[in-house]
Amino acid sequence: MTTSMESRLVLDASAQDLLFRRARTADRFTGEPVDDEAIRAVYDLVRYGPTAFNQQPLRILLLRSPESRRRLAVHLSRSNREKARRAPLTALLAVDNEFHRRLPELFPQFPGAADLYAGNSALRERSALLNGALQAAYFIIGIRAAGLSAGPMSGFDEDGVNREFFPTGDLSALFVVNIGRPETSGERPRGPRLSHSEVCSTL
Repeated sequence: MTTSMESRLVLDASAQDLLFRRARTADRFTGEPVDDEAIRAVYDLVRYGPTAFNQQPLRILLLRSPESRRRLAVHLSRSNREKARRAPLTALLAVDNEFHRRLPELFPQFPGAADLYAGNSALRERSALLNGALQAAYFIIGIRAAGLSAGPMSGFDEDGVNREFFPTGDLSALFVVNIGRPETSGERPRGPRLSHSEVCSTL
């Protein structure tokens, strides 16, 4: 039965369940592969999410080969290594710290946008981190929209991953996402969520 709160949303209840209520962070996956076209469809959907000045700093490195997984695994926390090894696909999400170079193309309505960042590396890195994290969140929702599950992981040696995969320094690792169809047997109960009254206030 549809609740009064659900009826205030334009998205139908089944889509709400797919993207939010029944979606779970996955630690274990079935052996079904995730092909490049699925990821292309996900990205082509979520690329419309907003970022400041249309920066779009997110970069995605798909790790498919055993060798790329091995290179990543040595920098993961011990508890995350097996998760990445067994996932059908692992994505290394990073941000482009030189995103301002594309602003004349991506935000032409403000010709001086790139100049705001060009001489301020701290501002660029902070903005790339914030807006890249926004895009990463959209990416996870897109994975769910494709009927897949995401297992984001932050337990890794950031400096080691950057040296291994982004040696030029233009990109910085954000986090790792395992992707596939979840193995639901033995799944833990969902953790509690804070209520509206605990999170939202009005002035």
